[in-house]
Amino acid sequence: MASPRTVTVVALSVALGLFFVFMGTIKLTPRLSKDAYSEMKRAYKSYVRALPLLKKMGINSILLRKSIGALEVACGIVMTLVPGRPKDVANFFLLLLVLAVLFFHQLVGDPLKRYAHALVFGILLTCRLLIARKPEDRSSEKKPSPGNAEEQSSLYEKAPQGKMKLS
Repeated sequence: MASPRTVTVVALSVALGLFFVFMGTIKLTPRLSKDAYSEMKRAYKSYVRALPLLKKMGINSILLRKSIGALEVACGIVMTLVPGRPKDVANFFLLLLVLAVLFFHQLVGDPLKRYAHALVFGILLTCRLLIARKPEDRSSEKKPSPGNAEEQSSLYEKAPQGKMKLS
């Protein structure tokens, strides 16, 4: 049976992966929601206007939106479907993206309700990464087995010697 830690990591990975696939797709195409797509276009225009350094680097709002959307979709697919270490790498990239988005929201002065979801999903990504990277608890492996005479004798030798007073 899978440990609670494993179940938690898998559940968070699938849920977060699907969320970021969905959000990335909204940034890339109007097929899922025309209103959300239009809102994303407007938001990314304001981000580029607020950060003139992006324009100097040749990054316009379309390139920024599509780059972030494609990265969200790719990392979301990895988080949902690919086993092992790549999930942690995708988690890390998504966490960096969330931090960048939070920075953009603060830069343009958006109210909390506009970026609360990014804050929540950033916390969830952090929790998933911390749980996944936590070393396994090995305390059950270090207990001496009843059949191992050497370990039992060494435990006996370490025990305090002397008389015990019982009353």
